[in-house]
Amino acid sequence: MKAAIVGGGVIGGGWAARFLLHGWDVAVSDPNPHIARQVNAILAIAEKYLPALADVPMPPRGRLTFASSLRDAVEGADWVQESVPEQLALKHKVIAEIQAHAPADAILGSSTSGFKPSELQEGAARPGQILVAHPFNPVYLLPLAEVVSGPGGSEQVRERACEILRSIGMEPLVVRHEIDAHIADRFLEAVWREALWLIKDDIATTEEIDNSIRYGFGLRWGQMGLFETYRLGGGEEGMAHFIRQFGPCLTWPWTKLMDVPELDEALVNKIASQSDAQSGKYGIRELEAIRDRNLVGFLRSLKERDWGAGQLLNQHDRRLAKMASVAAQDSVAAPTRLLESTVLPGWIDYNGHMTEYRYVQVFSDSCEALLRRVGMHDEYVAAGHSWYTAETHNQYFDEVGVNEAYYTTVQILMCDAKRLHVFYRMHAADDDRLLASLEAMYLHVHMQSGKVVAADSKATKKLLAMAAAHAGLPKPESAGRFVGQRNLSTTMGQNS
Repeated sequence: MKAAIVGGGVIGGGWAARFLLHGWDVAVSDPNPHIARQVNAILAIAEKYLPALADVPMPPRGRLTFASSLRDAVEGADWVQESVPEQLALKHKVIAEIQAHAPADAILGSSTSGFKPSELQEGAARPGQILVAHPFNPVYLLPLAEVVSGPGGSEQVRERACEILRSIGMEPLVVRHEIDAHIADRFLEAVWREALWLIKDDIATTEEIDNSIRYGFGLRWGQMGLFETYRLGGGEEGMAHFIRQFGPCLTWPWTKLMDVPELDEALVNKIASQSDAQSGKYGIRELEAIRDRNLVGFLRSLKERDWGAGQLLNQHDRRLAKMASVAAQDSVAAPTRLLESTVLPGWIDYNGHMTEYRYVQVFSDSCEALLRRVGMHDEYVAAGHSWYTAETHNQYFDEVGVNEAYYTTVQILMCDAKRLHVFYRMHAADDDRLLASLEAMYLHVHMQSGKVVAADSKATKKLLAMAAAHAGLPKPESAGRFVGQRNLSTTMGQNS
């Protein structure tokens, strides 16, 4: 599959990274002479953080090219994403050139945050090919994409676009009727207008406004949104009570939603100087890294609880696992690769290295990835059966620091209907050095009775196939060892 990115700025570069890291080949078209450096800088950050959201292997990365012309970029593309500046005449010119050279059945998505699809489709050779696919920055981490096809759009194109967006881990929000600024940006613009007045009138600074969001309602919105948050505000009486109680406030002169302050030089300089005081000590790349580390932490927390955007990430893990060629990988006589991720800042101890209990978490996540891989997770557990940990043995071999990439593998030592004996390894991604290992014995349990029972035969078959593929591997040197046990070869040498 090939994606063409027309306009490789912050948004276009984010699109390129998301497609690439989901296995698509990507061609970028942008007249900026520095475009390769800028897109590769975005990709370097995305490669560090996007895989940290997944608990199954990501697809092999696609091939990135920088086309010498727009024609070269879009030829043979399955998806073309236009992300040029918000000038309608410019977009019309670019869309016309895209349609002159791109396949007629390619999806032509626009990243526009304000224009309606009917405006983009004016004078187009194939209006039904064009739709709005409006993402949010950073595109490679935030999953939402507003999809608007408009009255001249094709329902078939829209449905295919939504399917592709889900395949790269995004959540398409289909906007029923086209409207300026779609859905999300209308909220953002309202908040932005009010914030400008608060600064102009010396009520608050940029930092104080940001603090009101990040320490307050922003934390609620990140997991529940607007209406679910207000539903809780209604207490036991619910949403209707909340609206009846607080609805009259909407007629009070609290806000200036449609009254926009003049952005004269004085106000622009005031905002810029306050923003410099707030964040000027960080470079743009530093701020992006801070933002992405925090987003990964928030999203993984929601993922552990299977709530909000975390539920979407869990669904995408299952999608990636189904897409992966399990049979092809498991037929190779090598330990099976499971997780690929990075060490998060919150995992670091006072020594500056990954703290002890996080290794246990990594191997626990590896177990879940293994069971999900063979169809013995999620629905299987919901049906009342699971593998319970009976015994484990950890060993630590090397240190790993913050943001360092790692991967885990599993070697199945023994498997039958009731027992599963495995050996996990954790490796540094840059040089494959062994960081830690865990040997574990699991028992298959009927969760309601708590008794050890035989697993479902169809599900067990996949584990047995993996065990057969691993049967010829050397037994791990430390398998079967216990705490304090001396190295066998050393002991034998001393006794000889």
